[in-house]
Amino acid sequence: MILTDREIQIALESKAIIVEPTPGEEQYSSTSLDLRLDKILTIFKRPKGGVDICIDPSNREYDHEAVFGDISTEIEIDDKKGYDFQPNDMVLGWTEEYIALTFHSRLAARVEGKSSLARLGIGVHLTAPTIHAGFTGRIRLEMVNHNVMPIRLRTGMRVCQLIFEQTLGTPVQGYKGRFAGQMAGAKKG
Repeated sequence: MILTDREIQIALESKAIIVEPTPGEEQYSSTSLDLRLDKILTIFKRPKGGVDICIDPSNREYDHEAVFGDISTEIEIDDKKGYDFQPNDMVLGWTEEYIALTFHSRLAARVEGKSSLARLGIGVHLTAPTIHAGFTGRIRLEMVNHNVMPIRLRTGMRVCQLIFEQTLGTPVQGYKGRFAGQMAGAKKG
């Protein structure tokens, strides 16, 4: 069952869902809550000519944090210029909002794109829309520009929407995966 705007507001009031900063009225639609883009982006370094790079996440010695340190860098979106998101590029972004879904509340969520940005060619997740019951932190966005032109990203723009769903029961424990508690600016991929 998907929560309506009224049910989302009730869940916020009862602290079953925590969103900080508190969402403004313009962030609600009938069945979702818009989230805004944080100033921190992770961009991928371009290999230099003659360099052949291949990531093997199935290798026993693979270390996600070390690989991300080698292949990416964090930048801040310029307040005046924004960030020109180039065609066929992928960047990792964050939501401005901190989210907490208490695992006993019987709620999980899905992060989805905004149709206004999707029509321009921006996808905000690559097969990773699930926000598990018990999740706390900012949401990491796997953004791709499928357009043939650059699209300017700005801090604070409404970039995605969160759709809250009631779970059939309560999990044994809250989310404890690799990205638990992820935060913008933290050294996590």
